[in-house]
Amino acid sequence: MHFVFPLFMSLVFYSFSAISLASDLSSNKYSPSMKATLASKSLLLDIAIVDQNKLVAVGEHGHILMSTDGKNWQQSDVPVQVTLTDVFFYNEKLGWAVGHDSTILHTQDGGLTWQVQLYKPELEKPLLNVVFKNQQEGVAIGAYGLLFRTDDGGKSWNSEFHSEFLLPDDAEYLAELKQEDEEAYLDEASSILPHFNRLVLDGRTLYMVGEIGLIAKSNDFGRNWQMFDDIYQGSFFDLARTMKGNLLVVGLRGHVFRSLKNGTPWTLQQTNTTALINDIVLTNDNRIFLLANSGTLLESNDDGQTFRLRNQQDGKALIAGVWFNNQLIVVSDVGIKTISL
Repeated sequence: MHFVFPLFMSLVFYSFSAISLASDLSSNKYSPSMKATLASKSLLLDIAIVDQNKLVAVGEHGHILMSTDGKNWQQSDVPVQVTLTDVFFYNEKLGWAVGHDSTILHTQDGGLTWQVQLYKPELEKPLLNVVFKNQQEGVAIGAYGLLFRTDDGGKSWNSEFHSEFLLPDDAEYLAELKQEDEEAYLDEASSILPHFNRLVLDGRTLYMVGEIGLIAKSNDFGRNWQMFDDIYQGSFFDLARTMKGNLLVVGLRGHVFRSLKNGTPWTLQQTNTTALINDIVLTNDNRIFLLANSGTLLESNDDGQTFRLRNQQDGKALIAGVWFNNQLIVVSDVGIKTISL
């Protein structure tokens, strides 16, 4: 995704050291999100199920919305107006949301109210995804290799530079630059890594997908990464393990790859679309839905071996979704959509 962004990023997009909250959370650094009557019809970028009975969606202007039925939405109290790109809940109370200005928010009451844990507009990079493996240990990722880690529930977040994602020529270039000009090295290092798009925690294994065909896995929650063999030079935006235990990865121009052996090898699947695929949704009746730009919806009933198109007439981007009460609830650039199937 190096210079190529999905629709929702084009609409909103504009070495590291440990970062403490002391200097970040001083007053007057940000303004609270405003309550808006039409927030549920504005640009929304992610949605999550909380404890099987509640939905939380996030998007532009710091909007965070909650619903218990997918129809009626309540806007939460949010201390920032930045665009929020992702939301994750560890349990029915504890959740995190990330977004532009390297912002990380935290809730302890199931999404009713939120507090700032990290806010770094000077980095000029969005965070795109966050995941926690327990109440204390979490990782947030974003543009140009941005990666923050917490081991204390978000009281402090430390940034990490993962040189294993450097191309050989870039690694050699950085090593030479570091010896010649420390300031230039730090500046170059902050933008040389690929964009990290999505984390998926699968048991003890943490997967990550991103720009320039990036697929990687970690067995120590992202402290060290193992790259998969190159299968495609375009960006990937989601990865999932199917109900039958196989892996799917999706990305630019309708590309879907499937693996029966945990990523070795991958097989390209036919989709009959060139739309950018944003998200994978698994249902409890063994169906797989792929959400894509231009109103493109793909459905599989055979564990991802074949897909049929179920395009939506309005042509709006399907950015992220969940299977909730036997319905596909999707967020888009026109807000919440319930897709009848």
